[in-house]
Amino acid sequence: MAVVGRWEEYKPCAAMVAAQCIYAAMALWAKAVFTRGMSTLVFVVYRQAIASVFLVPIAIVANRRKTKEMRLGMAGFSMIFVASLFGATVNQYLYYQGLHLGSSSMATAMTNLIPAITFVMAASVGLESVDFKKPRSLAKIVGTVVCVGGAMAMAFFKGPKLLNSPVAGLNFLLRLSASREWVTGALFLICSSCCWSLWLILQVPICKSYVDPLTLSAWMCFLSTLQSALLVAFLLPDVNAWKIHSMFELCCCLFAGAFGSGVTFYLQSWCITVRGPLYSAMFNPLSTVITTAVAAAALHEDLHIGSLFGAMAVVAGLYIVLWGKAGDGGSKSGSVTEHARDVEKTAAWSGSQLNAGGITEPLLC
Repeated sequence: MAVVGRWEEYKPCAAMVAAQCIYAAMALWAKAVFTRGMSTLVFVVYRQAIASVFLVPIAIVANRRKTKEMRLGMAGFSMIFVASLFGATVNQYLYYQGLHLGSSSMATAMTNLIPAITFVMAASVGLESVDFKKPRSLAKIVGTVVCVGGAMAMAFFKGPKLLNSPVAGLNFLLRLSASREWVTGALFLICSSCCWSLWLILQVPICKSYVDPLTLSAWMCFLSTLQSALLVAFLLPDVNAWKIHSMFELCCCLFAGAFGSGVTFYLQSWCITVRGPLYSAMFNPLSTVITTAVAAAALHEDLHIGSLFGAMAVVAGLYIVLWGKAGDGGSKSGSVTEHARDVEKTAAWSGSQLNAGGITEPLLC
């Protein structure tokens, strides 16, 4: 009985570690696939289509007795369509394009910007209260500045190689600036984080009237499949772009759809229900550590001083924001807290990392 009790206690931690390992594996695998020539746009289509095949039947079976209650209506469908466009289609295209141009370690590090960006967006539209007299409000502001500063350092100050590289004198200064491709990739990743933060904001009106996370995720994956397919047809009219050239690419698409979306959705939704959104968000930097270590060892990605310090600043800023946000929970009513958790569950479906931001009504608690 004692062993069973301990396992129940550690299950949320194990679930979050497993989810972050999946995210890290997905970033590394996708980077390798893009290096071999697969289109990032086509990859998004395949991933969303596989996720739809994975989630839609489960949602239908789970809600077979509630079909009337789960009808959307034109207003609900319009909001979900817009949310899937920003949160899935555009977000994933920008993320994978940034991953392709930059590095897998930078891609996973940049996702830790999302809480800070979400806080800024929420404060600008009045969803987040800011009181400069309170230490935790100041912590959210300071954490946001640290996150953004770290991201800028990663983008524009790539720096010399960390290993087997002399870092002295003029040679060090001449190699501080990043390449144009690296900067472009970093900017893509920052824009991806902005799209994901906007998606979190859009969940406020959506989840007030449509809060079933499983069905909502299935709808978004399905709509994103159609949107990204139209985007590929417009930007890449060549039929050959759709070809999967190896079992390696096929397995990557299957893994991203089934595990990157389906399995992580379940793990994070369950963990948020048990421990709350902040507990889930605290594990996000783990994928950055795993990705950086494996990328250096297996894919021979170069580690750069500027990127390392920038990633450390982003992660530090994340925890500062989370600490500031943790103080908001005690002042909220139970109904708002439960509603916030419903919203956070819907955020878990995407292959991009779920990140808790700082929204009072009702994204974060």
